[in-house]
Amino acid sequence: MKITLLTEESIRLDGLGGPLTIEAESAEQSYSPFHMLASSLAVCTHSVLMSWATNAHIHADDLAIEVSWSFAEKPHRVGDMKLTFEWPALPKERLETAKRVAALCTVHATLQHAPTISIEGRSQ
Repeated sequence: MKITLLTEESIRLDGLGGPLTIEAESAEQSYSPFHMLASSLAVCTHSVLMSWATNAHIHADDLAIEVSWSFAEKPHRVGDMKLTFEWPALPKERLETAKRVAALCTVHATLQHAPTISIEGRSQ
């Protein structure tokens, strides 16, 4: 599996075999916390779609997922995320089902229904 940093606000996941690798389009790019957030959504969605494809006997080696985001002004945070999957082997009549399956990713559900976050501190 390979994650490619496309821009400061987008990534692409290609479901190649082997260990997870992270690559950048240029040496100036770094893997930011926002890339990590998008990567978690992409990996989770890929996992759910691959599981479904296996059970539905659909070839999925060509499945790729892109996630992009934009920022909200106040408070400064991710305001919108867009997930797009490319899947040439997917039969057209299965596209709507695949979109529903993609929405079953638990990271997607977490982002749709924000968790309560507590912050604790400790010092010596």
